[in-house]
Amino acid sequence: MKKTYWWAGAGLALLVAGGGAWWAFKDGTDAVQYRTARIERGSLQATVAASGAVNPVALVTVGSQVSGQIRDLLVDFNSEVKAGQLLAQIDPETFEYRVRSAQADVDAATAAVLTAQANLLAAKTQVSRAQVDLDEARRDYERKASLVEKQFIAQSEADKARALVNTSTEALKAVQAQVGVAQAQVQSAQANVAQRQASLAQARVDLARTRITSPVNGIVIKRTIEKGQTVAASLQAPELFIIAQNLSDMQVEAAIDESDVGRLKVGQKATFTVDAYPGQTFEGSIKQVRKAATNVANVVTYVAVVGFANEAGKLLPGMTANVKVVTDVRDNVLKVPNAALRVRIAGVEPAAAASRPQGAASAPAVPGSAPNRDVAKGGAREATSAAVRGRVYLQDGAGAVQAYNVRLGITDGTSTELIVSSNNPNAEFLKEGATVITGVVSAGVGTGAKPAAGPRMGF
Repeated sequence: MKKTYWWAGAGLALLVAGGGAWWAFKDGTDAVQYRTARIERGSLQATVAASGAVNPVALVTVGSQVSGQIRDLLVDFNSEVKAGQLLAQIDPETFEYRVRSAQADVDAATAAVLTAQANLLAAKTQVSRAQVDLDEARRDYERKASLVEKQFIAQSEADKARALVNTSTEALKAVQAQVGVAQAQVQSAQANVAQRQASLAQARVDLARTRITSPVNGIVIKRTIEKGQTVAASLQAPELFIIAQNLSDMQVEAAIDESDVGRLKVGQKATFTVDAYPGQTFEGSIKQVRKAATNVANVVTYVAVVGFANEAGKLLPGMTANVKVVTDVRDNVLKVPNAALRVRIAGVEPAAAASRPQGAASAPAVPGSAPNRDVAKGGAREATSAAVRGRVYLQDGAGAVQAYNVRLGITDGTSTELIVSSNNPNAEFLKEGATVITGVVSAGVGTGAKPAAGPRMGF
């Protein structure tokens, strides 16, 4: 019996010990565990990132206004050219014949003018002769009319003289009309000369256009023709060359998302990198933010032009640049990791009095858009009614967790500015070195604390 009781007691003791160990292990596994970080003080830079192409500031396309075969090609890729320099020559033979034909037309029209002028002179001579005949007929009529009054001659003689006056008057009018016709012929011939001269000038212009010259000083970065090739300029001028006016003064045309374009201003500093020079950063500044929008697959972007000096000549047209524009800078500010702003712990809510001013509603944070701020005592910035808000969870030395609604400033994509004014009742907790929760590793079933599917933050 004693042995039986002894064995029963030993088994009961082992059972109790095992249950205690299991309970202790269960409590240990159900304890909530967090990833934490510290609230730090330092500098922050808000940036806008984009990509674009490197291009010369002035890019000139050289084409042809006439059609023909390329007889001479005088430049190649990377050739440095001067304004007015001959780049290529289209075969001018056809255009030379057109000039000769137009010149012959001008000569013929000029001869026609001389003929018309001679006819005008002849018509004027006829007018003079008719005027003389009319004057003679009038004198004869006057003499005979006087003789009739004296009854020296018959009345019929005076009537004949008067009829001759009328006939001479009509003859004068006829030759005067001929003069008007001759003058009109002279003017028509002169107008024909002007028309032929215009055709001659056009033919000479077309002949001159067979010489393809450079309009600017620069370097040939593209050539699309070969010697012997025929170019056709029937509907539009074909592209023959592209000349970069100055490769030491270039720009990046970066596509900026519509959500970021409001943060860009002319004169802001920008840096960019290119794949050709890994590890090297180039500097520039925003020269222009173009207002024309581009919509591709419902994504709206705007072009920001970043100008820079390419004095070393390293960067070439067409290179892809990854641009970063610094839109705002904060020095010596509190900053919290962005991961801490994404955490939500069910059952842990901020105290109503310490979370926000009376009547204000808490809104999810959207770091990267800077709110309007007033300057409070001690140089701290306090957000206005349009402030960006968020929530953080702090853990004290004993492991207790407390939630706080906070006001946020700019972000650099990793950390966000934490704005705490001197009159904030939570200022003693939201300070440099405070432990902030950045993630929940595990949650105990008995505590009721578990990660919550809160709103996704924009960082």
